[in-house]
Order: sequence, then structure tokens, then C-alpha cells
Amino acid sequence: MFIIVGALITAIGLEAVLIPNNLIDGGITGISILFSHLTGFSLSLFLFILNIPFVFIGYKELGKSFAFSSVIGISVLSIATSLLHHIPTIISGDTMLVAVLGGIMIGLGVGIVLRKGGALDGTEILAILIAKKFPLSVGEVIMSINVLIFSFAMLIYGLRGALCSAIAYFIAMKVIDMVQAGFDESKNIMIISNNSRKIGDAIQSRFDRGVTYIIGEGGKTKESVEIVFCVINRLEEPELRTLIKTIDINAFVAINGVVEVRQY
Repeated sequence: MFIIVGALITAIGLEAVLIPNNLIDGGITGISILFSHLTGFSLSLFLFILNIPFVFIGYKELGKSFAFSSVIGISVLSIATSLLHHIPTIISGDTMLVAVLGGIMIGLGVGIVLRKGGALDGTEILAILIAKKFPLSVGEVIMSINVLIFSFAMLIYGLRGALCSAIAYFIAMKVIDMVQAGFDESKNIMIISNNSRKIGDAIQSRFDRGVTYIIGEGGKTKESVEIVFCVINRLEEPELRTLIKTIDINAFVAINGVVEVRQY
């Protein structure tokens, strides 16, 4: 259900925001929009044809569940872009506002699909394969692909259209990261202190959070140390910092973001 919803949001972002204003997305979707513009054939046709080979590659690289979810997402996206082709444009005229709104909608839709284990674009799969054969990172490959796409878009839509398309893509990537990480972001905390038990007891009492004690060894001193590990939400972080300082101002604290927390 979430994959279908994500694909529909992406389709609306394309057909009601970006495409009517001569802006494109990045990746395979961007290539599909360009081919559709040049040939006059349906966008849905290119979305399906160009992405399907990467689904089969993804099946080998990432498994059956990924491939199945991706087929659902790509199929819904292809059908939805065809059905929504004549939908009224949500916004037009202000190119920058179009880029922002289009980027948010596409980022939200794609992010939901990715979070549920599927994909709407084969670019990342292609990037993984290229990175295995050449001394490049996945990020560098994706960036290179999109530089070529937006450079070609400049020949069709002009410099302004290409730049605004790149801005929309950048915004979409940031929104995807937000959706992937979740809005209720958690933090994992590791605390090294001579008062580890006191700090652990205070965390359990104040925040009603479970803590774990990990036995470690100082690399320099070779002394045994006790590490307090716990997971909190981001709103509790400031109060936790204050709590630790009141118990041990010399405590060593490491705080990291957590994408997802589950208890099975």
C-alpha cells in the first residue's frame, strides 16, 4: 500500500508540477522525460521499459523482495503518469517555486517507496554495478550520470530549465533522506565515565529508558572501562546532556543518529 501511495505521489509531482513547467527529474526518470519529449511517445512507456532491466539486475544484487516491490512501484508509476497526463497543473510561472514543490513531492514519493524496500528508478542499481568495475564510489557515479542528464536537458529546456531541474533533484534527494531517516529521529548514546552506573541509573529513572553496560578497555591506559549505551529520541538529547554534566563533567559522550529502532 505504501509503495503504491509513494508511486502515485511521484507521478503527481511529475505530471502536475515538473513536466508542465519544462523541468525534469534526475536518473532514469529524467532520461524517460527527455526521450518522451523528443519522440512524442508516452512517458509511461519509457519509465517501464528503461527501468525493468535494472529490476532484473536488482533481483540478483538485492534479492527477490526488492525486485517484487520495485516492479509494483514502477508499474504503478508508469500507469499513473499515463492516467494523470492531462491533470491540471498545480503551480506554474514561478520556476523556483515549481522546482521546490516538485522536488518535495518526488522526494516524498520516492522516499516512501525506498523505505518500504522498493525502488522507482534504476540509477542506483546501475551505479552499484559501475562502481564494482571502476574505481568510483556509488555517489560519484550517480552524480556523473545526472550531470550528463542535466547537461543534455540544457540543450532542450535552456540553461534556466536545466538549473531549476537540478535544484528540484537536489531538494528531492534531501527529502528522500528525511523520509528514510524518519521524522522522529532517534539517537544512540555511548558514555564513558567513572560514574557509569550512576549515570545509567539516572537515565533509567529520568527518561524511563533501558541502558546496556559494555565492558571496554582504554587503548592508551589499558584500564578496564564501563560504557553506558542507550537510545533516546532527539527531543530528550538536551536534557540528557545536562544530566550527564551534573554527574560527571569529564564524561566522554558520543552521540549518533539512528535511522530506525525496532524491538522484535
